[in-house]
Amino acid sequence: MDQIIYLDRKDNVATALADFAPGETIDVAGHTIRLLERIPFGHKVSVCDIQKEGLIYKYGAVIGKATQDIPAGSVVHIHNITSLRGLGK
Repeated sequence: MDQIIYLDRKDNVATALADFAPGETIDVAGHTIRLLERIPFGHKVSVCDIQKEGLIYKYGAVIGKATQDIPAGSVVHIHNITSLRGLGK
């Protein structure tokens, strides 16, 4: 069973289908990513470095903007993104 959801080549995040510990690795689109921190079930993990103000793509759609630099393997959640859903951006 897959332990992440990654649906679109534009996506820079994947969704965890299990709890992951720091140092574990996940495979996304042929790339291995070492996790930098705990990724709880249902949370997003960055699959590449995302720069501050960069757009966050999930399931092929923009869902937010980074409020700080987010290194690959980091949890992506309300502490480091702002939502753009419903704002017409």
